[in-house]
Amino acid sequence: MAQVAVGAMPAPSNRIVLTSTAMPIDGPVPGWILSIVAAATLFTVMFDLGLTLVPSEFRWVWQRPGLVLKGLFSVLVAVPVIALVVARALDLPRPAEVGIMLMAISPGAPVALRRSLGAGGHHSFAPALQIAVAMLAVVSMPISIAALAEYYGARAVVDPMELARQVFMAQLLPLALGMTMNRFRAANAAWIEPKLRRLGGALLVLLLVLVLIDIWQVVIGAGWRLTLAVVVVTASALAVGHLLGGPEPATRTATAICSAARNPGLALVVVTLNSAPSAITRTVLAYLVIGALTLIPYVAWRRRAT
Repeated sequence: MAQVAVGAMPAPSNRIVLTSTAMPIDGPVPGWILSIVAAATLFTVMFDLGLTLVPSEFRWVWQRPGLVLKGLFSVLVAVPVIALVVARALDLPRPAEVGIMLMAISPGAPVALRRSLGAGGHHSFAPALQIAVAMLAVVSMPISIAALAEYYGARAVVDPMELARQVFMAQLLPLALGMTMNRFRAANAAWIEPKLRRLGGALLVLLLVLVLIDIWQVVIGAGWRLTLAVVVVTASALAVGHLLGGPEPATRTATAICSAARNPGLALVVVTLNSAPSAITRTVLAYLVIGALTLIPYVAWRRRAT
């Protein structure tokens, strides 16, 4: 990967945890506050979603392996290809191109499942696709990193065990705990779920505000070419996911949102492990905000359609 050397990143003065990974950033909000809010937000959101899931519903998904494979193709293959084509077409600076590619190969944003279900995503297919993508990221990302390192003629590594830890702590563990409570304490789960849903929504808003306080200058300074690239990649991912999501509107919605919502936590694991230049980190942060804003019209459209 261009300009990325293997090695440990020096401990930054301020750190934020997103999807259970440390993200170097200097801003007015103390890093420990951002870390606590992010960890609490992700656990609450994923645990709440687990409370609404019933394992037996996944039988619907296992009976449709072709639909799952098309969803995985959209998330893991189509989006990185689109990102590379767009980045090269716009002739982005190398750090910006690398940052976009890091986000493109980092699938399975935890909050994507909440947005998908809230927009009318299929209640069985959306969680199954999210879980499958999160687990496969442990394999797909090292392969993608190796391919990008070869393409850019540079060195880069990522520890699969570190990726597995991120995925487990941020997504699989709270989901599993919620599903277990729903299975064995259904009455308690039904009582607590609406309260957790409201709490999760409030925490997401709080986290967004705190993050924007720290990175708004990064987003404003992204430049029109980088902004256009992120918008085009996200919109194209939505379109491809929608087309490959099958005949049912609910599965189309689930595939589209899962494809477009990338995981900044996993991208920043690579940044941290490889002491990436700050310009790459800034691109990842800008992608996080610009991509989320680009998703809003599609989510609103699917919610109205539902």
